[in-house]
Amino acid sequence: MVNNIIKVVLLVIIIILAYLVFESVMGPVRFNQQVEKRSNAVIQNLKDIRTVEMTYKSIYGNYTASFDTLIAFLKTGEIPVIKMVPDPTDTTFSKTIRDTIGFIPVIDSLFKNKKDFNVEHIKYIPYTDNKLFELNAGIVEKGGVDVNVFEVTSHYKDILHGLDEQMVINLIASKEQIERFPGLKVGSMVEASTDGNWE
Repeated sequence: MVNNIIKVVLLVIIIILAYLVFESVMGPVRFNQQVEKRSNAVIQNLKDIRTVEMTYKSIYGNYTASFDTLIAFLKTGEIPVIKMVPDPTDTTFSKTIRDTIGFIPVIDSLFKNKKDFNVEHIKYIPYTDNKLFELNAGIVEKGGVDVNVFEVTSHYKDILHGLDEQMVINLIASKEQIERFPGLKVGSMVEASTDGNWE
């Protein structure tokens, strides 16, 4: 009887230990899968914001630090359709005339092939409770020339909210140790760059 009780207790201990070993391996695997899934969604939003910012700058000459302005631009803005034709007065055929032949809505030009694209959602970090990306724009001087810049950031504490807290802290610390931004961002407020930190 005592032997049977000992066997049952040992079996329970073995099952618990096996479960703990399994979880110690699978916990980080599941965390990394979630990091990748959430990061991919955030990166897509950052790419979309970059596309809108660059289009906005091509028309107005500067970036904007306002999501309201970007969203209004997406909803109502138009991009000129320009046709290049040879200058009839030029006998060398090296000069051209830029002729605006019409306009197309910004949203159709940029996102007509994206199914279920929601203009209003571009400002929100995916997988958060409507937490906003941080958007900045301005001018920096590079080589004596003023350069327009913008930056959009999202911190890992927001992107990974709700996941294993210690693993999130460890990931943030690992980025800070090598002096990297602990999250995902595109653009820069100190360099003339429109690159993302994942690229």
